[in-house]
Amino acid sequence: MSILDRLSRLLRANVNDLISRAEDPGMIIEQALRDMRAAYGEARSEVAEAMAQNAKLEREANTNRTLATEYEKKAEEALRGGSEDLAREALRRAQNHKDLAKGFDEQRSTQQSTVDQLKTQLRALEAKIDEMESKKSLLAARQSTAKAGQTLDRVSGFDKAGGAMDAFEDMERKVAGMEDRNRAMTELRKESSLDEQLKDLGRNKDVEDAFAALKAKVQGGSQGGS
Repeated sequence: MSILDRLSRLLRANVNDLISRAEDPGMIIEQALRDMRAAYGEARSEVAEAMAQNAKLEREANTNRTLATEYEKKAEEALRGGSEDLAREALRRAQNHKDLAKGFDEQRSTQQSTVDQLKTQLRALEAKIDEMESKKSLLAARQSTAKAGQTLDRVSGFDKAGGAMDAFEDMERKVAGMEDRNRAMTELRKESSLDEQLKDLGRNKDVEDAFAALKAKVQGGSQGGS
């Protein structure tokens, strides 16, 4: 599994855990960056280890090539000295070292391909971290703006039914209703008072008429007696 594959799984696991716990988005970004930096450190160690292994393979290949050359010289010396069996043994050993050198070279070629891939992934990871770092301030600003918008919604009472504005409007309607009832009661009291005045006015007229009749009667009697 490549470094980036492991990093991807790690980030998904950690970020999903943070999201499931409804953490602050800023904390998720910071955690993701911490995970990426940790993965970057691990990746550098892997690249360094792979490069060291590659250097070791190259060293082993060169050592075996050197030994093969030395045994070839010894085979020649043995043959010049008349020892054919010794010359054959030296050549056999020279061939063994050549085979080993070839094997180390092939392994080093494969290892170099791995090193190149790891270096590419390391550069990609480094670029991704730089990108995240550069976007962090922008994301923080966007988050701040979003929070301000949420606060405005809560203050305005538009984010949910029965908010502050609805409660205020209900209270305003109740106060207006109380005022309407007060005005109605006042009007009723005025009408009742006017009826009483009109009723008294009728009674006063009857009394005045009776008084005038009585007065005329009395005055008429007085004049007849005299």
